Amino acid sequence: MEERRMGRGLFLCMQVANSFIPFDYFTCAYAVQFLCFILSSPGIMLLIFTKASSHVPLKILSIEDGTVLKSFNHLLHRNKKVDFIEQFNEKLLVKQENENLQILDVRNFELTEVSRTEFMTPSAFIFLYENQLFLTFRNRTVAVWNFRGELVTSFEDHLLWHPDCNTNNIYITSDQDLIISYCKADSDDHLSEGIAGSINISNILTGKCLAKIKASNSFSSECSCSGNFSGCCNKSNKHMHNSRIRSTAAEALEDITALFYDEERNEIYTGNRHGLVHVWSN
Repeated sequence: MEERRMGRGLFLCMQVANSFIPFDYFTCAYAVQFLCFILSSPGIMLLIFTKASSHVPLKILSIEDGTVLKSFNHLLHRNKKVDFIEQFNEKLLVKQENENLQILDVRNFELTEVSRTEFMTPSAFIFLYENQLFLTFRNRTVAVWNFRGELVTSFEDHLLWHPDCNTNNIYITSDQDLIISYCKADSDDHLSEGIAGSINISNILTGKCLAKIKASNSFSSECSCSGNFSGCCNKSNKHMHNSRIRSTAAEALEDITALFYDEERNEIYTGNRHGLVHVWSN
């Protein structure tokens, strides 16, 4: 059983056969419908119930006090799998298999559709609340969309290392203007030898690559990089005579499994499958 607090109330969910039964702790009453998913945006919560043959029941609740703000059925194409239902404030994104993307404004039920040939089901989303945009990740590519269904940005040099989008290797700055990712290295980067990637820093609104950390284009054989970052050191999670382990840039850029950017110190931290943490700084 999962517990969720909502303002002055207590909201419990009992999981039964991949569904959730909402339970009001104070009235001891079960809801009639079965919940499949719960999504949240600032101030509101979307309850997605088990879909019927031609629609999916939805409820939007206030997180502050549990008040039902909207309750409605969203029509679906029969016998088509639902690829995703996502919520962004008052916008609802619905995509079914081989169908157009639907963007529904739940305030006035205005519906916008994006052709299935223009918008294909991504493997992951990142919502940019400050800019009222969202990022999609599909087959190593990143794209930026607005809620009118328009493509805002395509990136000139930001081909992700992982085809299925490992978001552990992606960082969005707090101003939501930069994306920093572990990417495929250039084909002409002879030092990478196909096993080392690069760390690319791109502007989200323009798609321009602003800086890149890569194995080549360096003057030192140890932990050098191009762009605005010029050096690195690495630390093991094991104490080895209290000394640092030195790596070449190519070695440091192999098999990165996690990436973080410290915006105050202007340093990028990467971790790899060997348990080493590398710090890239200028």
